[in-house]
Amino acid sequence: MAYVDTLRVFVRVYELGSMSSAARDQRVSPAVASSRVSELEKHLGVRLFNRTTRSLQPTEHGKAFYTGALGILDAIQAAESAVADLTNQPRGSLFVSAPLGIGKRVIAPHIPTFKALYPEVDLRLRLSDRKVDVTAEGLDVAFVLGTLEDSSLRVRTVAECARLLCAAPAYVERRGMPETGRDLVADKHDCLLLRFPGALEFQWTLSTENGPQKFDVRGPFESDDGDVLTDWALNGSGIINKPVFEVSEHLASGALIPVAVAHPPTAIQLSCLYQHKRLQDPKVRLLIDFMTAHCKAALDNAGTQLPR
Repeated sequence: MAYVDTLRVFVRVYELGSMSSAARDQRVSPAVASSRVSELEKHLGVRLFNRTTRSLQPTEHGKAFYTGALGILDAIQAAESAVADLTNQPRGSLFVSAPLGIGKRVIAPHIPTFKALYPEVDLRLRLSDRKVDVTAEGLDVAFVLGTLEDSSLRVRTVAECARLLCAAPAYVERRGMPETGRDLVADKHDCLLLRFPGALEFQWTLSTENGPQKFDVRGPFESDDGDVLTDWALNGSGIINKPVFEVSEHLASGALIPVAVAHPPTAIQLSCLYQHKRLQDPKVRLLIDFMTAHCKAALDNAGTQLPR
């Protein structure tokens, strides 16, 4: 399998444009990654990359070889998948990403059960609220919350996540109880805002008597970590817009209470993204089916805790 491993390193160097990034992706040292590419160039008798201290660019030979290497790796994956289907023993690693909140609370708790069912499959879970590039990062499955952009990736809807606006009782006592979305704007209330890289403005889409409506909200606090916003809300700093599953325990204890209940937030969709060819791999299909069932059950259960 040494040559296959070398091909995998080459492909990731090509796709990521960095020897060190490819090394991290393939769980080897940069020295090993560089050595494997050099050995491949020696074997082929051509240079695959032009290297400088600041950049690494594929040569024409490298571009041509990348296409062929992909075909070889795809054929190997298809052959391994066929054997796994026959033996009913999927094996190998799965690289999965998810947003922080749902990853920690809904997806991660079920991974040991999946591992127990399929002991030859290793899962590598990456949690981040940033936007991920499924292809460039070599992900098998990416769970995503929110509206999806058009892409060549396959999409499977997992569930709808109910959301609500909530705040600490101390905040409501100090600033008053907002009844509608209109009460949130014009600097009447402090909204705790989730800021992603590239976000241009803050808008919360709320369900009104006239249908979904966007409200331009403001506040003195923002973060790219949803749990930080929850902590701020708990200490009385403002109002958060959250999926119910993230705050259900705080709602049950009374540490947070619903606000602006006349105009609740619209639900947010949980989906999983994957490359079409990855679904040929039985362990990918098994993971998607398994997580879809378990995540939906967990989210439905959290939804029953939504205060009426």
